[in-house]
Amino acid sequence: MPKRAIAPDGVPAGQYTPVVESEGLVFLSGQVPFDENGSLIAGDFSTQAHQAFENMRRCLAAAGCEFSDVVKVTTFLADFGDASEYGQIYAEYFTEPYPARSTVQAGLAGFKIEIEAVARIPTPRSPS
Repeated sequence: MPKRAIAPDGVPAGQYTPVVESEGLVFLSGQVPFDENGSLIAGDFSTQAHQAFENMRRCLAAAGCEFSDVVKVTTFLADFGDASEYGQIYAEYFTEPYPARSTVQAGLAGFKIEIEAVARIPTPRSPS
């Protein structure tokens, strides 16, 4: 199965590939609230969640995708008490039919949220 590594502009990466495309699917590594310099965005849950989603947007765009192409989202929360607020923010980025989703509490290293996703590369539409 061939795969293509994608390094989006403005998304810091460590010893991993932020985006991998393989056979029409796009896999996003966990996106956290880091700015383009790799520094943690300080702030409350909402501020950090929006930064993680903006990093996702950059990753998706680098692969030719949008949030509407996402089929699965896995979210890790440092505090499950943020789940309700997360649901409200999630609805700002996704519309029905929503992607399949899992949300779990995890021991995150200094940040409040991490989001990974799987998307499908959109098929070109034929001219009408």
